[in-house]
Amino acid sequence: RPRTSRFVMSSRTESQSFEDILEHLRVMRGFDFTAYKRASLMRRVVKRMHTVEVETFEDYLDYLQVHQEEFEALFNTILINVTSFFRDPDVWDYLRAEVLPALLADRPASSPVRVWSAGCASGEEAYSIAMLLAEHMGLEHLAERVKIYATDVDHDALTQARHGSYPARLVADLPPALLDKYFDANGDTFVVHRDLRRAVIFGAIDLIQDAPISRVDLLLCRNTLMYFNAEAQARILSRFAFSLNPNGVLVVGRAEMLFSHSTLFVPVDLKRRLFRLSVKPTLRVRPAAADARETMVEHVPEQDRLRQAAFDAEPLAQIVLDASGVLVAANARARHQFGISTRDIGRALQDLEVSYRPAELRNALDRALTEHREVALKDVKWAVAGETRYYDIVVAPLFDDHRATIGSRIAFEDVSRYRVLQSELHASKQELDTAYEELQSTNEELETTNEELQSTVEELETTNEELQSTNEELETMNEELQSTNEELQTMNDEMRSRTTDLDGVNAFLESVFTSLRPAVVVLDREYRVKVWNAGAKELWGVTTDEATGVNFLALDIGLPLADLRQPIRDVLSGAIPDAEVTLSATSRRGKTIRCRVRLTPLRVSSSAEMSGVIVTMEEAGEAV
Repeated sequence: RPRTSRFVMSSRTESQSFEDILEHLRVMRGFDFTAYKRASLMRRVVKRMHTVEVETFEDYLDYLQVHQEEFEALFNTILINVTSFFRDPDVWDYLRAEVLPALLADRPASSPVRVWSAGCASGEEAYSIAMLLAEHMGLEHLAERVKIYATDVDHDALTQARHGSYPARLVADLPPALLDKYFDANGDTFVVHRDLRRAVIFGAIDLIQDAPISRVDLLLCRNTLMYFNAEAQARILSRFAFSLNPNGVLVVGRAEMLFSHSTLFVPVDLKRRLFRLSVKPTLRVRPAAADARETMVEHVPEQDRLRQAAFDAEPLAQIVLDASGVLVAANARARHQFGISTRDIGRALQDLEVSYRPAELRNALDRALTEHREVALKDVKWAVAGETRYYDIVVAPLFDDHRATIGSRIAFEDVSRYRVLQSELHASKQELDTAYEELQSTNEELETTNEELQSTVEELETTNEELQSTNEELETMNEELQSTNEELQTMNDEMRSRTTDLDGVNAFLESVFTSLRPAVVVLDREYRVKVWNAGAKELWGVTTDEATGVNFLALDIGLPLADLRQPIRDVLSGAIPDAEVTLSATSRRGKTIRCRVRLTPLRVSSSAEMSGVIVTMEEAGEAV
């Protein structure tokens, strides 16, 4: 919750202004934060608003529109990258002792091992599991059999992870044996050994929008789910269930319980938050882009023919366009239903009859490519050959691994049969309504009882969800505090370094002034003594503590200081570049001497302004 009353979120205006910020980020930057928990998201945005001294969400939206560079700073503030090597040691000990031996037992030597670190931040978690596997099977087998996919949405964090270079403070808690074996020292930093680095593949994947990695044996997603709302968590966990092999293991954070998803996962070790797939889903469609992210698959002609055969066998009529709207493929059902021939391949969509019949597709295609999302046309009616048919049409953009648009797909689902069934169902429903009215009075008492039981169950589920949400919120705040502490530690280190440098400079200047044999005095523009060296103390018998801060002309020394007033004034005003005066004086020993006094202006760096005067005094001989 924001710490000042200026950021009260209860009003509808403030809430709507905050939603406008999220919509701006989605439209202009292509990243959708709407699935994140609002309380945590608002705290992070308000923190950034404090930094740039903006008071309201509406003003901050204006600031974002004017300052394009602000998005990167806001993005880094929202995505809290708090991680470390072998974070929560008891979890890693359990993985080492129980999970990995069970996963690798009775597995053929040639069988690959696939691991996914989702929300890997700067890579410490991915390299930690790589070290565990290397210890278990050796570096040579790790390179041959293991693929570790480490994904995040923070491109800066992924860049740091790919370099595999970490300062000494981040590897300080690693066991010395692992540090020596898997890291190379490079000055004050430690770089991951290249053989270990090759086993990890880093990439950008949005857990909400992008297709997941498939056929995973071990999936690590720790302290990531707690930033999403319940609906988004359910979608992500459904994708995780698709990703895992039947014996695969899911590891989540300490605040993430999965009580509401017991149909998908069962606990392996509830205390350490390890879960196993309950029943492998079979009714979900495999995300199209999943295998596209796996770089090790080699495309061979036989596989291309197999893909073409599968595309032609697809029961939905589908056509594929390139980025410029040219037809590049149409499956068998599309060719049959819409009269597309092989001669049409390579023609622009607008030149084909299918672009406007059964529906106007060009506007939908423009919207899909502009908004980077699927556009659906429902219940499109088409009368052909004396028969009326109905279609649900989906126009979807196609992206490459870098989220760049490479083309589009248009799918036509024939829902005529469903429309007929729907009409029949509607008629049957009207007949049943009459019968239901007769049974209604009997069912009322039973409904009342059921509603009371349902209400009790819902209250228990709500209480459970609230407790889990509170736990996740506390964990989120803890990570935010840890992130802030790391920032403060970095600032303290910088201040300590600067203080050490300043002490060194002061010590050097003091040694210089002490080493000068003549008496040297530095005055400011008000004639106050700023420096009084050892030579001055030796000549006039006045200590540094007695002279510092005192008006030079008011000091009681054996030199007629009144005769220096005008020369000092002339030097400070710039009337003369410097001055030299020889005066009769009495040293601290009572000896009458001739004293040569030189006045030199003291300037501030390259500025012409005088900040003071350097007075050099030395004995020129005995007075006559």
